[in-house]
Amino acid sequence: MKYICISIVLLFSILAFSSNSYGQDEFPVLEGPYLGQKPPGLTPEVFAPGIVSTEHHEWGPFFTPDMQEFYFSRRNNKSGKDSHLVFKYENNQWHESEAEHGVSGEISPDGKTMFYINQYRERTYDGWSELKSLGSAFEDIDIMRLTTSSKGTYFFDDGYKAGKAKIRYSRLINGERETPKQLSKEINTGTPNVHPFIAPDESYILWDSKRDDGYGGLDMYISFRQEDGTWGAAINFGDKINTSSSQGGGYVTPDGKYLFFNGPASTGKGDVFWVDAKIIETLRPK
Repeated sequence: MKYICISIVLLFSILAFSSNSYGQDEFPVLEGPYLGQKPPGLTPEVFAPGIVSTEHHEWGPFFTPDMQEFYFSRRNNKSGKDSHLVFKYENNQWHESEAEHGVSGEISPDGKTMFYINQYRERTYDGWSELKSLGSAFEDIDIMRLTTSSKGTYFFDDGYKAGKAKIRYSRLINGERETPKQLSKEINTGTPNVHPFIAPDESYILWDSKRDDGYGGLDMYISFRQEDGTWGAAINFGDKINTSSSQGGGYVTPDGKYLFFNGPASTGKGDVFWVDAKIIETLRPK
């Protein structure tokens, strides 16, 4: 995996920086897009080291469609406590605060709905509503991530706790939510199959899976929608992304420019990485 093949000297300097945590008085001023971070190329980099990616375990990054809010979760390696955090861009600077429980899921393309397991919140004038049920058809489904397209189609994983998770979908037809169905074998081969992300136009889907052709742990895969509406063969992201450890939680920013994902950390259990989303086009069948 090319993004970790660096010299020993550089490695230690990165570890020292990425494991840093800032006190309230020394927290850096963050200005500009993407929390003021320098965008990566086609080689993945740790996102916001010492700010988002720390010595603790971070996962689940999401921007709102207007790119003015950034949500993610963190587990303290010492206490084991989970927290949901948000950076908001106000007065030309990013400001961090702790979000309430359940304010940490993927946001719909129109920015009006945030999904959390088998529940959702609606955008209100001053934040997000209370958690609401997705409906009786979803109450008993073991969901880790639910993602939705601009058409309102849900794509979600089901069955992780049982160790045999598959990815399912549910379309919105004439205003009614259909009974969830399982995606084809192109997606649901190997186990588990988790953390789907659907492109807003449903032209591709990302997810994590452990397969015989993988690199050892969970790998990130992509499938492109075919002209006849079916899903193409699963394509492994290769060693630019995947390693013998697990990578996953792939997510493309609302502006379509960057792919975020969770990867192995220098310290702790996992960091947030990002890479230019053009890497997706390098995998598209010609």
